[in-house]
Amino acid sequence: MSLRLALKSLSGVQEILVLALMLVSVFAIFYSDMEFTYKIGIAVLVFSVIFLTTLASQVLKQEKEKRRF
Repeated sequence: MSLRLALKSLSGVQEILVLALMLVSVFAIFYSDMEFTYKIGIAVLVFSVIFLTTLASQVLKQEKEKRRF
């Protein structure tokens, strides 16, 4: 439920892509046989992509509201 509140600004397609990215990252981090530094790199990359996607969605939403007024 808290995940839905965090992703409420995203569209349906964006939300599905973010959830798929989270799922792939969990499998890559916990169930793969890689070095620890690669796992940290994957986690940082996934976090930054999710953060930038959310940020871009918020900016686009604000610009749309700004044009409306």
